[in-house]
Amino acid sequence: MQAVVVGALVRDGRVLLAHRRADKRAYPSVWDLPGGLVEAGESELDALTRELDEELGVQIVTGSASHLCRVTAGPRDEPALLSAWLVRAWHGTPANLAPEEHDDIGWFTVEEFPPPGHPHLRAALVDVMRSHRD
Repeated sequence: MQAVVVGALVRDGRVLLAHRRADKRAYPSVWDLPGGLVEAGESELDALTRELDEELGVQIVTGSASHLCRVTAGPRDEPALLSAWLVRAWHGTPANLAPEEHDDIGWFTVEEFPPPGHPHLRAALVDVMRSHRD
């Protein structure tokens, strides 16, 4: 099973989501947290740092990252272990640097969250956002 890491950048009561392209095999045309595969030899936090830099051009402050949840996700024939992290501090302005992965990015409040790609991940994110309003 592949390991995948995603990050919830949170600021001012909003979380940054990326809209997955329609041609993606897993969760096409869904708003989701940015991230990607954990490479051999990487810790989850190392992979998260690399992925958010590659996809969004931000450098996370690793001390601000806390683990949110783990879920099994993806296509039934190729499930992945998805580990989600909450990130409250970073350097840089998020931009869509991976148009081959996402066709848009946007900031959403809990009340504005689009339909979930991963219901358990969405529930965990909603809980933490409601309990820790900025």
